[in-house]
Amino acid sequence: MTTILDDDIQTLFDKTLSGVPDELRGVDLIQYLVNTLYELSSAERNVLRDHIEEYLDRMQKMEASDIDLGGDGCFGKVWYRIHGTKKPWEKSQQYTLLETNILILNLLSDEQMEHLLVNRSIDFSYSLSTNRDRRYRATVYFDMDNLAMNMRQINNEIRPFKGLNLHPEVARYLSLKYLKYGLTLVTGITGSGKSTTLDTIIDANNRSVRGHIVIVASPIELVHKPQKCIIRHREVGRDVDSFRDGIVQAMRQDPDIVVIGELRDDVAIRNALEVTDSGHKVFSTLHTASAMESIDRIIGETPLNEQERVRVRLADVLTCVISQKLVNTLEGTRVLAKEVLVATPPVRAAIRNDNVSEIYQMLNEGSQHGMHTLEQDLVRLVKQRIISTDEAINQANNKTRIKQLLK
Repeated sequence: MTTILDDDIQTLFDKTLSGVPDELRGVDLIQYLVNTLYELSSAERNVLRDHIEEYLDRMQKMEASDIDLGGDGCFGKVWYRIHGTKKPWEKSQQYTLLETNILILNLLSDEQMEHLLVNRSIDFSYSLSTNRDRRYRATVYFDMDNLAMNMRQINNEIRPFKGLNLHPEVARYLSLKYLKYGLTLVTGITGSGKSTTLDTIIDANNRSVRGHIVIVASPIELVHKPQKCIIRHREVGRDVDSFRDGIVQAMRQDPDIVVIGELRDDVAIRNALEVTDSGHKVFSTLHTASAMESIDRIIGETPLNEQERVRVRLADVLTCVISQKLVNTLEGTRVLAKEVLVATPPVRAAIRNDNVSEIYQMLNEGSQHGMHTLEQDLVRLVKQRIISTDEAINQANNKTRIKQLLK
């Protein structure tokens, strides 16, 4: 394949990559490229960085949420996800695997490159050199002996809290002003807008009540400016070694709210429950598609001999679960659809007695508490002529139920 590139970039590629031994593969290849990068001047590395940042800068104009580069899967092209659809950019230049390897490596610090070589992947945050407020959540990883990268644009515009369309009772549960403790989960699949919703909730507390918010995340995405709250941003791998350390240390930092970017494993789950048990308000995210699945996931992630204890603790501290999806609208954009569970006494009893299957009916009948199923919310969007009937059925967790509701 012929590489079509700007003269300066092509010259740099020729200088950097012409002597790469053909027999090198995997970590050995990437280590060789790391050593080659060290031989370039700062000005030359800036040229490589600026080249990638041109693609990043286009994301806002194109309304793209993600960019992908590198590995055989991208076939030498830059890919964007625009309104939920991922495809190669038709004007992208064509790169070889070595070229994308060096472009990706050049974005990493020395410590990040070392981490990548040891762990085969790294998550980090990235800011444009020309505009530090334009930030991205990034992951670089090995893909068939070469490097691949995804970056997601971090939206610095916080959605108004009213835009979440939450029942007043649910809004009170989320506010430190009305409830000083409890665990709230924002759940959904990757790309469902969990972080955006969580940032909206953090911002609402920051603007309405005086306190101290500690955010532990990997990586830190949106950086909140203090309004009425002190806000600490602690990035795993940068400011603290692990989620566990960040959560444990937060308990000694006199917080009112602890935000845990994601409950990734049983250690994070147990620590989150411990922080909540100690009388703090905790918010976190989970990769699950429904409120019931979220409860099952938390209990199922823990060892069998601890599940009964975790079930009781969860029943005691759970406040609210918001499970959400971004669904396609009739206008070609996306809109938030969600399921909301409030931990009423019957819900707590169902969790404590291992009767999670009963919760779906409670969701169906809990409108007075601000509860509703995803299916009920999808029907609302259909009736408001925001989404199509087919889209509602496609996105529903319970296909049988939504078809009944749409009749």
